[in-house]
Amino acid sequence: MNVQTEIDPVAMAYASQRFVYFDIETIPCQDEDYRLTLARKVRAPATFKNPESIEKWLDENRDSAADEAMGKTSFDGGRGHVCTISWAKNDSGIETRHAKTVSEERQVIADFFADLDPYHAETLVGHNITGFDIQFLKKRAVCLGIKMPAANKFPRDPKPWDKSVADTMGMWAGGTGKVSMDNLCAILGIKGKDGFDGSMVAEAWANGEHDTITEYCADDVWRTREIHKRFLAAGY
Repeated sequence: MNVQTEIDPVAMAYASQRFVYFDIETIPCQDEDYRLTLARKVRAPATFKNPESIEKWLDENRDSAADEAMGKTSFDGGRGHVCTISWAKNDSGIETRHAKTVSEERQVIADFFADLDPYHAETLVGHNITGFDIQFLKKRAVCLGIKMPAANKFPRDPKPWDKSVADTMGMWAGGTGKVSMDNLCAILGIKGKDGFDGSMVAEAWANGEHDTITEYCADDVWRTREIHKRFLAAGY
């Protein structure tokens, strides 16, 4: 009698490969001088021709326009900052590093880099990491003078098909397609975000709600791992 043993594809993958699930949270530039520079660059819409009308518009809108431009620097690794990184390897516990001040950012990034194994192959796994996380970390490393891991451990400009990364957004949506993590979790029946999302991080950090941010980042790593396991189970 032939007895076939059911093989767990996730366990098989974990036995032969090491995946590093990670996520970062970012905040805008905290340099007030840069905000003043942005404020000086604000211009009234081209429809305003009268000098008095232009001046009135600037008086009423300059600060809010500068604040909006400042907020967008949370997507710019040259101006924004990493406040949190969470990561886990295969089924290990989730590690988190968080910066309560901008001066702590360097150590947060350095700790993550130091935990990437220089001697054994690892695959970085995350949601939109080729489009955002890796690029942001690379730019912050350059700005802060942090030595990056070797390029085969931390690719400088990975493409979605790069074997050193597994980007769950590209794995699902393909090519230039997009899908939010929360939407993908809903599709796959995985517990999604619980009322807090990345757009709230900057305000939470400014208000000193550091535990909320660290828990959110760690939860995103848990969600990323659960999503990736679905792909492994399907033989991806």
